[in-house]
Parts: sequence; structure tokens; C-alpha cells
Amino acid sequence: MRIDKYLADQGMGTRNEIKKALKEGLVRVNGEIITKAGTHVSEDDTVMWDGMEISYQKYVYFMLNKPAGYISATSGTVPIVMDLITEPYKDMFPCGRLDKDTEGLLLITNDGPLAHDLLSPKKHVEKEYYVETEKSIRQEDLDLFAKGIMIDNNETCKPAKGTLINETSCYLVITEGKFHEIKRMFEATGNKVTYLKRLRMKNLILDEALDLGEYRPLTEEEILDLKGQAG
Repeated sequence: MRIDKYLADQGMGTRNEIKKALKEGLVRVNGEIITKAGTHVSEDDTVMWDGMEISYQKYVYFMLNKPAGYISATSGTVPIVMDLITEPYKDMFPCGRLDKDTEGLLLITNDGPLAHDLLSPKKHVEKEYYVETEKSIRQEDLDLFAKGIMIDNNETCKPAKGTLINETSCYLVITEGKFHEIKRMFEATGNKVTYLKRLRMKNLILDEALDLGEYRPLTEEEILDLKGQAG
């Protein structure tokens, strides 16, 4: 890989800024000053930027505790979840979508292949939510969810597993991502969702130590779990 691309991928600046740093002798590879942007390096090389070692990461993974009021998007005029991420890495995006008023677990990454696997309808990846409602949740409603309830426009949802917590709250596990799916499921039973928070996606569980709007890198174990490579 070219040194300028290597450094740009790690968020060290624009190509022009990197070329300027190279000319100023701020970049070393294996102890040698590198001035040409076309110099090729590998992930095994030791790259230093103004005395700081740069470790190349092709893919990065961050767990965000999304607050309400943010759109799951990479651009837009309203507050977007990427406004909460201050990392320098390029091409990051939210893996999947949480509604503007929904809180909880959101994976931020630049790993397109993993995102495709997690979001593909054919994979049936589980997403678990904590739900609060306006009216009492009946066991027969959860039984309907378990069979695959029909919502508006004659859409039938895939079976979902619900567990009552109290009269107006439950845990709900779904395996697809229809637009406003959980809200529409409860509306089909004559109820209304008043609060929604995602707790889990596949094996990735929201870190309770993260306050709303905070994020952290995934651990190696969490990444392997998501990729189905744990153990």
C-alpha cells in the first residue's frame, strides 16, 4: 500500500496534508525518513508520524450508546449519530438503523462485509430490545408476536420472542428490520410504544457503563463473536 493511502486511512490528514508532512521529513518507516508519497509499505512495517507510531487498522469497530434525537446516518442537516464519533478513521458508518427516538446499541464500523452479514435478511440476526408501552402488554399479544403478527399494509413480521417484565414493559427479540417494526407490531395490538432501547445485536451486548452518547472500541472477543469466529 502507498504510504499516503496508509496514513490517510488512519485519519492522519488529507492527501495534500500528508504529502506536505512527507516533504517535511515527519514520516519514518522502519526508522528511515520517507519523503515520497508513492513509497509502498505493509502492515508489518513500523510507521512513525512525527515521532508517534501508527498502527494500521483496516477495519475499526465502536459500540455507541445512541441517545434519542439522533438520526442513524452519515450525513444530513439534523443531528446524526456520526456527530458523536470523534475518531479519525475514514468511511465509518452506523451498522443498521435505530429510529430517531430510539436509544441503545449501535455498531459504528467501516467493515462493509460484516455489516452486510449482520443486516442481511437471510442471516436472521437477533436484535433484542427493551420496550415500554402506553397500555398493558397482554401475554396473548406476545403469543401473536411469536407466531408472526400481521401489521399494516398486510405485512407479516417474522416470529419474535417477547418476555414480560411488568404490565407495561417487556424484552422483545426480532430477526428482521422493517421500518418502525416494533412500534407497528404493538400498534397492531392496539397499544403504543413509549420508549424503546436496543440492548443486543447478535452476540454484542450494550455496555451498561456507557452513558448515552458515549462509545468505546469493541474488544477482540466481541469482534470475533460478531464474525462467528469466537473459540
